[in-house]
Amino acid sequence: MPLILEQVNIDARDPVGLARWWATALGWVDVTDPADTAGADDPEDLCEIRPAPDQLPGLLFIRVPEGKTVKNRLHLDFRPDDQAAEVARLLELGARRVDVGQGDPSWTVLADPEGNEFCVLSGRG
Repeated sequence: MPLILEQVNIDARDPVGLARWWATALGWVDVTDPADTAGADDPEDLCEIRPAPDQLPGLLFIRVPEGKTVKNRLHLDFRPDDQAAEVARLLELGARRVDVGQGDPSWTVLADPEGNEFCVLSGRG
């Protein structure tokens, strides 16, 4: 039986807020199951988004007490049709440019509102 990537877990100080940001950025939907939050101290301790309710993988945002302090060891790469337009749109949503020592590559390194790095690759074609 093959392994199926269910979700990527992302630590967050504000899981719901960060999940909403990513849902807007990606055009995904909130699929948080109330049963998953029933035993939590705060129902906003986690939030999951997916491309569609029945489509994997998802991104699961989980509350942690500490903020991000170092470069991510794992990050997401996205390849849009138009890199410049997508970078501009993400910056308008609240992403920011970051330097992780990448030099001058064909991709752009951005960070989400909590500082998690991700890359916007050059456009297709």
